[in-house]
Amino acid sequence: MKSKQKEVPYREKRNIKVALKKSVPFYIMALPAFIYLFINNYMPLPGLVLAFKNYTAKKGIYGSPWAGFKNFKYLFATKDAFIITRNTLCYNLVFIIINTVLAIFVAILLSEMRSRVKNVYQSLILLPYMISMVIVSYLVFAFLSTENGFLNNTVLRLMGRDKISWYMEKKYWPFILVFVNCWKVIGYNCIIYLSSILGIDRTFYEAAAIDGAGKVKQIFTITLPLLKPTIIMMTLLAIGRIFYSDFGLFYQVPQNSGALFPVTNTIDTYVYRGLLELGKITLSASAGFYQSMVGFILIMTTNLVVRKIDSDSALF
Repeated sequence: MKSKQKEVPYREKRNIKVALKKSVPFYIMALPAFIYLFINNYMPLPGLVLAFKNYTAKKGIYGSPWAGFKNFKYLFATKDAFIITRNTLCYNLVFIIINTVLAIFVAILLSEMRSRVKNVYQSLILLPYMISMVIVSYLVFAFLSTENGFLNNTVLRLMGRDKISWYMEKKYWPFILVFVNCWKVIGYNCIIYLSSILGIDRTFYEAAAIDGAGKVKQIFTITLPLLKPTIIMMTLLAIGRIFYSDFGLFYQVPQNSGALFPVTNTIDTYVYRGLLELGKITLSASAGFYQSMVGFILIMTTNLVVRKIDSDSALF
């Protein structure tokens, strides 16, 4: 009896060692990502103290006197706080809604195509996501340049209209930025939804077809309900970054035009300009801290709501 009791723990330990040995290659492959995550996301954390300091380079971060919440008070006392918060929040809400709807729509279309044609379209749709935002900014400039742009010299000329100074007219840029973001991001989101659709058991569709359900009805009764966990996960991840913006989209694409700041200035571009162009380190730190805290609260609140409605769809 004692020998059997000793044998069980020995087998358990042996199984654990075998499992760990098999997992070593996976840990080694994940190591660069963990190192990058640590350097990029965790090492800068002590710098958050700058948001509460009256920083001077001579005394350093920890030697500088405490300022309490004065930096935040100064940030919210200016009109910049409302503008950057409004722009960041509203743009991201529009991005989430439009990109989700269009990505699901395109994924459903791709799932109905033949395999060879599907692979070609998948590559073409994903290609913009792989292009650097610097290159995208030059592509946009090729269309919108006042002197040599395609729209001014071709489209507007054929319509008999005068040239438009696109980089001086802020009223057009909410639509331009939404279009560029959608064109660039939709391919990546589409591939994720497509992989989920392809994982759905085809017998569901066969049974629905036998019962007389058409393609549209199959989409609303089978595809979309089974896509719900993926949609919720992608939406939660997007909400977690709703107070973050694509720096290249809002800084490089508008060519850093001062006339467009009311509609292109977000928290990220504000922090960048405050830090590198204006030298306001503490103000930039307080804006970044505000951005992180609001994003954290939003994702926790959204996940709590999802868990109350459908606990299986929550992230944690």
